[in-house]
Amino acid sequence: MPADLDSAFDVAFWFADQALNSNEYLQPQKLHRLLFLAQSYYAVAFAGRKLMPAVFIADDMGPIEPNIFRAFSRGRPDVDIELFMPPEIDSFLRNIWSRFGHLSADRLTRLTKKSAAYQKSLKRGKRAEIPLDQMRLSFTRDETGPAVAHVVPPKVMVTQSGRAVKIKSWVPGSKPED
Repeated sequence: MPADLDSAFDVAFWFADQALNSNEYLQPQKLHRLLFLAQSYYAVAFAGRKLMPAVFIADDMGPIEPNIFRAFSRGRPDVDIELFMPPEIDSFLRNIWSRFGHLSADRLTRLTKKSAAYQKSLKRGKRAEIPLDQMRLSFTRDETGPAVAHVVPPKVMVTQSGRAVKIKSWVPGSKPED
């Protein structure tokens, strides 16, 4: 499945820059948890689409993206990234940051380790891949973390008569909300 961004580094640097702008040190573990949550909630919010081309694995520490783990092992790597995100992705990442960015690395680790996707993958063995569809299911069911509507608020627009309506993408087979 194609991803909506070219690289996981784009998202990792986005989070690192947000932490820097907030005068916060972004611990490596926190970065990986934020990446995992971003990928999971993006799949929930956008009908299974991938935010970034990334593979998450189940490690004893929690879910990690091994390429980002290696690249950031000695600090911020010198790689070319996309400086400007598409507006809808930037807005999505801002929502993830505002919902989870203030949480500690330990709290994010507990949250992500509770996910069924992580637990199933860890049972298969250390460094087992965590499939995107399982990540999406873990966060769709609202068992692991907050519902997607609490992370990515629905867009609200106004009809020509002035009535507020929530805008969301059409998902075949889903029932409309009242």
